[in-house]
Amino acid sequence: MLDYDKESRLYDASRGGEQRAEAAAAAVLDLIPDRPGRLLDLACGTGIVTRRLATARPATRVTGTDLAAGMIRRAADRLPGAIVRADSRRLPFPDAVTSIWLLHLLTGPDDLDAVLAECARVLRPGGVYVTTVDKAAAHDVGSDIEAALAGRPIRPAADAADLVTAHAARHGLALAGRSAFPGVGQGRSPRSTIADLHRGWFSMLPPGDPRRGTYAARLAALPDQDRPRADPTFTLRAFRKH
Repeated sequence: MLDYDKESRLYDASRGGEQRAEAAAAAVLDLIPDRPGRLLDLACGTGIVTRRLATARPATRVTGTDLAAGMIRRAADRLPGAIVRADSRRLPFPDAVTSIWLLHLLTGPDDLDAVLAECARVLRPGGVYVTTVDKAAAHDVGSDIEAALAGRPIRPAADAADLVTAHAARHGLALAGRSAFPGVGQGRSPRSTIADLHRGWFSMLPPGDPRRGTYAARLAALPDQDRPRADPTFTLRAFRKH
């Protein structure tokens, strides 16, 4: 897993910046009722989306929470007094909840269940939980890059939509809506994909496994090494507490 304290310095610039944040916030807001209340942005990262949620809903008390100290410092610069450090499995207070690009980082069904159970616990009846699902699959845009990587061993998706929906139902959260938004500026090029492959992304190949070299060679043979392919499209699901 990435060191998000270190990653925080380049996180926004390497992940679509304000354009992606605008698209993400707009899609999230489409799934949340526009009324006074409180909203908790779980794993808020640098607060780049959180700030847009707060600006768009002035009658809503928006609070961001993250576990990484580096992310918290940057988020607090954007929303002073509205950011707290907390583990998503032990939320500090009840509220409506969003989690954008969190569930795919979890290590297995037990962690997923713990996070969803806590989100359900803190939500008031009728409250809404909105989360991204199927993050890894969003990058499969049908390009030559996916063809070059075909057959590699991959980790089971911790945020698979059907899995998230099933665990949510166990805790009284019923599917209430769906949406999607573009990952602006996040289309992958062959060269950047090679670098990410060597960082351990996209597969379960251990360091030193010769298959890493095989896949890297396939990617290196593709044309337009620095041309980004299509942007991913991220999927959101909304769940309402009974």
